[in-house]
Amino acid sequence: MKVTEHFTNAGENTLVSFEVLPPLKGGSMQAIFNTLDALMEFKPPFIDVTYHREEFIYNKRPSGYYEKTAIRKRPGTVGICAAIMHRYKVDAVPHLICGGFSVEETENALIDLNFLGINNVLALRGDARQFEDKFIPEADGHKFALDLVKQISGMNVGKYLDAEIVNGEPTDFCIGVAGYPEKHFESPNWATDLQYTKQKVDAGGDYIVTQMFFDNKVYFDYVDRCRAAGINVPIVPGLKPLTRKYQLASIPRKFFVNMPDDLVNAVLLAKDDAAVRQIGIDWCTAQSLELKKAGVPCIHYYTMGDTGTSKAIAERVV
Repeated sequence: MKVTEHFTNAGENTLVSFEVLPPLKGGSMQAIFNTLDALMEFKPPFIDVTYHREEFIYNKRPSGYYEKTAIRKRPGTVGICAAIMHRYKVDAVPHLICGGFSVEETENALIDLNFLGINNVLALRGDARQFEDKFIPEADGHKFALDLVKQISGMNVGKYLDAEIVNGEPTDFCIGVAGYPEKHFESPNWATDLQYTKQKVDAGGDYIVTQMFFDNKVYFDYVDRCRAAGINVPIVPGLKPLTRKYQLASIPRKFFVNMPDDLVNAVLLAKDDAAVRQIGIDWCTAQSLELKKAGVPCIHYYTMGDTGTSKAIAERVV
C-alpha cells in the first residue's frame, strides 16, 4: 500500500513510523529485526530504510603517497526493505539518492524495487561526501532531487531511458520528498527553498517528510509557508530525541537545525548522559503529543539504531 493511502485510511488519527539504518558492512540483519521487533507493537504502517553513498578513505602506501579508495559502509537497503515486508507485513520505504548513481543505475534500482513489490520511495539528493565541501553528482547522475523525482514520475507513466521502449510497463511508486522547516542550508532565502520544494511536489512528490526539528512552532510555521506557496501534500514531521550532551554541537553542525534555549539549558545542567536521555525523551514526547493533538498525518521517528529511546517515547504517545 502507498504511504499516502495509509494517511487516507487513518482518517483523523495520527500514525507513527520509524526510520532505520542498514547495519555496518559485516553486520547482521538480526540487528534490524531486534530493532523492529521492539517497535512493532506501535503498529507502524511503514518503515523507512536509509541509503548511504560510498565514502572515500585514504590508505597510505609504502611510497608515502595516499591511495584513494571508495567503500560502502552500510549496503543492503533494498534487501532490508524486502526482508521487512516479508517478516512484518508492513510497507518499506527505501531512500533513493542521487549521489553514487547514474541515471541508468537509478532506473535499474527502481525496476528492482518494482519487481519486489516495493512501491514507495523517498527521493533525496543526498549529502556531500566526507571531505567534499559540496555535493558532486556522478558524471551521468542527477544533480538535484527534482531530477530524480522526474525520473520516477516518468517511469510511473511507462517512460524509460531507452527511447526504443514503446508502451513500457508503468511503475506505481508513491514518492516522498524532503522538506526543511528551518530552510535548507544551501537555499539563499525562504522563497527559493519553497520554490524548490514546490517543484518537487509538482513533478510528482506525493508527500513531504521534514528534517528533524526541536521546536514545534518551526514545523507549524513551515506548514503555513508551504500552504501559502501552493504546496498541499501531507507534511510529516520528523523527530529525533537528544540522548547525549555532545549532540548539542554535533546535530546543529551536521543537520543545520536550531535548539530551543530551554532544551539546551536543561541538557547543559544534566549530570550525565542518562539524564540527557531522559530530558530528550520528555522533550520529544511533549513535541509528539502536541503534534498529535494538532492532527498531523504521521509522526516519523529517526531511530538512529536507538530502539530503547524510540520505544520509550512511542509508549507515551500511541
